[in-house]
Amino acid sequence: MIDAVTLLAFIPAALALNLTPGADMMFCLGQGLRSGRGAAVAASAGISAGSMVHVTAAGLGLGAVVAAMPALFAVIRWVGVAYLLYLAWGALRSGPVRPDAPAVPARQAFRSGFLVNLTNPKVILFVLAFVPQFVKPEAGPVLAQFLAFGLILSAGGFFINGLVGVFAGQAGRQLTGSPVFARWLGRVSAGIFAGLAVRLAVLEKA
Repeated sequence: MIDAVTLLAFIPAALALNLTPGADMMFCLGQGLRSGRGAAVAASAGISAGSMVHVTAAGLGLGAVVAAMPALFAVIRWVGVAYLLYLAWGALRSGPVRPDAPAVPARQAFRSGFLVNLTNPKVILFVLAFVPQFVKPEAGPVLAQFLAFGLILSAGGFFINGLVGVFAGQAGRQLTGSPVFARWLGRVSAGIFAGLAVRLAVLEKA
């Protein structure tokens, strides 16, 4: 069982990490601007689900295997790059955001967030570097501890990234009344997705 002292050390550290702007937060920002609040929240839930997959893999020892295999690590990275570029192209191709545009299905936004997180090998490295610092073999099953810490981390990320997406969605809906802003919202969203793709493409496993 995880002791209270360890939890008191982990929770503030996890919260600080969740509050640090990163790829997940920027993705939810882009989803909110482009597709509204509901899509941003669904995307945040998908990201948290992806994080739990990474944490589970790390608890089973699979994360270390992926990190130690450069070829597999690279394949995951380039799949993520391709998917982000696909989302950027989709945002550009669909043109200006209209106030009466149909909402993006929550399932689609969830899937996008899940895939973006799952194909980001930087998350693998982060989980391997951060979570084991708080895992104590004498405190019980290691996998159970990984999952408990992962749930805390994922819940915090869902709440914070979701809030960013909600605010972005609200701002986006207000701006769609202007044809100029409506046209640029799509470009900004595409730029965010493309920027995340470039960031992932130049990632070095260190």
